[in-house]
Amino acid sequence: LGSSGLKVSQVVLGCMSYGDPNWQPWVKPEAEALPILKYAYNSGISTFHVADTYSNGASEEILGKFLKEYNIPR
Repeated sequence: LGSSGLKVSQVVLGCMSYGDPNWQPWVKPEAEALPILKYAYNSGISTFHVADTYSNGASEEILGKFLKEYNIPR
């Protein structure tokens, strides 16, 4: 982004599908989301889109756990 030095991947992974299936039946729970996020990161995706309205904030929590558990640089 500009001269900030921040690197943004060309592809951004939307995380609306990760969270609590009780919110929506098509949502993937954490146990299924973490391997998908890791695969995406290993494939070159380093930018993720979340919003506090996705699964009532659970997608943000899952992404945070992914970053911490896999020691992903931020």
